[in-house]
Amino acid sequence: MLYSTEVEKMTCVAKGPNHGPAPIPQEGRWTQAREIKDIAGLTHGVGWCAPQQGACKLTLNVKEGIVEEALIETIGCSGMTHSAAMAAEILTGKTILEALNTDLVCDAINTAMRELFLQIVYGRSQTAFSEGGLPVGAGLEDLGKGLCSQVGTMYGTKAKGVRYLEMAEGYVTRLALDDHAEVIGYEFVHLGRMMEMIHKGMDANEALAKATGSYGRFAEASRTINPRHD
Repeated sequence: MLYSTEVEKMTCVAKGPNHGPAPIPQEGRWTQAREIKDIAGLTHGVGWCAPQQGACKLTLNVKEGIVEEALIETIGCSGMTHSAAMAAEILTGKTILEALNTDLVCDAINTAMRELFLQIVYGRSQTAFSEGGLPVGAGLEDLGKGLCSQVGTMYGTKAKGVRYLEMAEGYVTRLALDDHAEVIGYEFVHLGRMMEMIHKGMDANEALAKATGSYGRFAEASRTINPRHD
């Protein structure tokens, strides 16, 4: 350690009490985090790229400072999905400090990592008060059945009105309209569930029928329209 001449000539004054860092809530306990291995928690959050043309929702499960599980969901440019594929390999097995200082390929994913780092090290994780935290694999629960991201995609014009394209339930196939041409419900296909049934050997048409549902007053529709073509 190098000291300036001024510091070298100073009188040494004894340091008073050292109470250490303030404890943070982590997985049902209060922790004085002094090292990376003292950090734990599951949390998720959103990051965005510099031109704000895309976003990433990142879920991390950290145990003893190590990223044990990562779920990466992106929306925006097509390249983000490929970046997410690489980042999913990069993140797991690293300490959160390593992950923070690693190029995660996409700026939105990097920003999401920065925001989650702050949440976790300040004890603002989703599992702060959950005893023992959540097991590795809990991140998949964000996706629900069929392991598909719950994406909302809506489109509208002043001239022709609204179109529901994708809801949390799935891919919207028909909009239900009443006598005034107002939306009163919709029909959807849960693509993840349908693909699971096909994977297990079910005929595709049968799987499609079983994975199709409706919401609202769909049965009362005066007419239905295909939101992508009508």
